[in-house]
Amino acid sequence: MTHPFLDLPPLDAGRFAAIEDRVARLLDTRQDVVITQGEALLPLEGAIRAAASPGTVALNVITGPYGQTFGDWLRDCGATVHDLSVPFHTAVTAEQIRAALAEHPEIDFVSLVHAEAATGNTNPVAEIGEVVREHGALFYLDAVASVGAEPVLPDAWGVDLCVIGAQKAMGGPAGVSAISVSERAWARMAANPNAPRRSYLSLLDWKERWIDGGRKALLHAPAQLEMLALEACLERIEAAGLETVMDRHRDAALAVRAGVAALGGGLEPYVYEARDAAPVATTLRVPSELVASELVALALAGDPTLPLAAGGGALAKEMIRVNHYGADATSDTVHRCLAALGAALAERGLTVDLAAARRAADEAWH
Repeated sequence: MTHPFLDLPPLDAGRFAAIEDRVARLLDTRQDVVITQGEALLPLEGAIRAAASPGTVALNVITGPYGQTFGDWLRDCGATVHDLSVPFHTAVTAEQIRAALAEHPEIDFVSLVHAEAATGNTNPVAEIGEVVREHGALFYLDAVASVGAEPVLPDAWGVDLCVIGAQKAMGGPAGVSAISVSERAWARMAANPNAPRRSYLSLLDWKERWIDGGRKALLHAPAQLEMLALEACLERIEAAGLETVMDRHRDAALAVRAGVAALGGGLEPYVYEARDAAPVATTLRVPSELVASELVALALAGDPTLPLAAGGGALAKEMIRVNHYGADATSDTVHRCLAALGAALAERGLTVDLAAARRAADEAWH
């Protein structure tokens, strides 16, 4: 018995390379792009383990949970790590980066998350990249959540290691990811005796056996279904136009913030300033007398398909996350989330104005 998921012709090296080229066009980069056969944590960890060693001095920016993870990996590699932590309701600034680099001029590696979907903030990478480039450090960026929702431009911003995933704003699969790598990042990896080799984490294996070989022979059997899904989501973005896709995400974020402000009931944006708010997810602070996870459970009871979640860990009491990315970056999704949250607040005895929330969201949508 044939099956459309199972009886597919092999995915050859030429098609694999062509998909990489489409990712490079999405990022407007001339750097090498490697598609890695796993969720984005694979290249995120692989890049740090390839570039960091006991001689590395890193500035690790923490604006959410992923920044904390990167610091752990860097220390595990033997690097000296200076953490720059900012409150999760805001973003880091280029001035804060400049001050940290001035205080520790020996820093040669900077790690940063572009958009933190978990906390709802986004960082001004273009401005930060200019500061890092002036200092001369290697710049590592997690753009997994931001790509497709806001500009991601490794070349223009001086990013040496830029990791993306398709499962959020791109609206694609979670099982493959990609990384763009600058020439000086490859040189740093090649000079690191501790960089993974003959390992699933190894980027140098892809460099030496795939890129240097002219992309003629794959290292191993590709994740075919995920690669085809990645190709399909790239085609969809190209057909719609990247600017159009980013506009949808921006409008969804603005509409949620405006709708919540008009809804009442004590909800308010967790990220104070709209300029610091990520276009992929809007985080909300609940009234002190309520528990966020319980409010989310009430909201989801009526419609479990809504992209609502409580914050992770300690944030589960105070934070709600509205994940308006990919297929959920629509006006309809925003309205449904506002209605569900309003109903949950009303059930807890709070006064809400659903009609006002709907009007405000519509006015904010451009």
